[in-house]
Amino acid sequence: MTTLLEILDQPLVLALIRVLIVFTALSLIVAYLVYAERKILAHIQVRLGPMRVGPHGLLQPIADGLKLLLKEDIIPEGADRAVFWLAPAITVLASFTAFSLIPFADNFYVTDVNVGLLFVIAISSLGVLGIILGGWASNSHYPLLGALRSTAQLVSYEVALSFALISAILLAGTLSMNGIVKAQLQQGVWFAFMQPVAFFILFVAAIAETNRNPFDLPEAESELVAGFHTEYSGFRFSLFFLAEYAAMVLVSSIAVTLFLGGWLRPFPNVEWLGFLRFAPVVVFGAAGTWCFLRFFRFPTGREWFWQRLMLFALGAGAAAAALGLLYPPVLVASQGAFWFLAKVFLFLYAFIWFRGTFPRYRFDQLMRLGWHFMIPLAIVNVIFCGVGLVLSWELGWNRSLSLLLASGATLLVAAWLARERS
Repeated sequence: MTTLLEILDQPLVLALIRVLIVFTALSLIVAYLVYAERKILAHIQVRLGPMRVGPHGLLQPIADGLKLLLKEDIIPEGADRAVFWLAPAITVLASFTAFSLIPFADNFYVTDVNVGLLFVIAISSLGVLGIILGGWASNSHYPLLGALRSTAQLVSYEVALSFALISAILLAGTLSMNGIVKAQLQQGVWFAFMQPVAFFILFVAAIAETNRNPFDLPEAESELVAGFHTEYSGFRFSLFFLAEYAAMVLVSSIAVTLFLGGWLRPFPNVEWLGFLRFAPVVVFGAAGTWCFLRFFRFPTGREWFWQRLMLFALGAGAAAAALGLLYPPVLVASQGAFWFLAKVFLFLYAFIWFRGTFPRYRFDQLMRLGWHFMIPLAIVNVIFCGVGLVLSWELGWNRSLSLLLASGATLLVAAWLARERS
């Protein structure tokens, strides 16, 4: 036992265990994010969504994964086989590798370096290479055009997104992802309140970066082809699909870390809000109660036996988790991961909600919005943010007031840009 503990205490082994945990959890989140999107859109449109596989279709992601693995894998004639195989792998690796710098809790992250945010931006940008190579290697005009359109969109909005991140760096004074969260704790306010314009720019650019509605032009449902991955099928198509949803989780995690306090609960410095630490218990208790209520409402026929059994098992697991969280050390240890995931899921819900709500942009509107409005606004916001901080540091102005005035000046510029566009 002593030898085992010594092995597990090695930094390399500990990092490997964390990588496996993050990879497994992220894969499950991505799989069930597709299920959640189908169910949420169905309820928005007054439908039921997946209901066949498992209770309320809970096993549908597993069935979809098996279907994609068993489907025939086709490589078009004349395609560059090596590049055709490598392109989806590059996109997936870029998305998953960036999570090595995301702090999921105060005591849970793969690694922390003093240039963490710079590394995240750099490694996530490599996903564009997979899109370009996938479209080019397919030996078809449609994927090539789709790849060019996707690349133009990603590059355009990545500039605005990067400028929005600079505002958080100025406020925190560090590129460390952990350091940015701790800076928000020390200053007693989330950066989204101090830099609302930067947060808005980041949010819009993140939607465009992940090809989501209303900016999902490269692979819109109204198109005759699917864009850069038209010629892909089976397992390789699933890798592109996995990378797209992993990118949604990644940009949501970056936004939460930089602007919404990361793993911190709402208003962590306010003592009378301490009751919020019991939120994990309430959530798991409510989930268990819902499962038990649905269990008793399910039909009792033999054909429903396995579905009722699974629903009961889920309810029992949620109830056991709620009881376990009542133990103080477990409750304290779970706070960071719970609040981080809760904020990320809120972002992901917004992604899905927008898909079922907003009409799609034309491509010329998309590019005009990025180059004529988002990028100039992001640059002006960084300039005014710097001016506000200088007024605070050099002239002794109140920090919150100076940043509020900076945001107001940025909004005036935004109104002028909007008037020029119209």
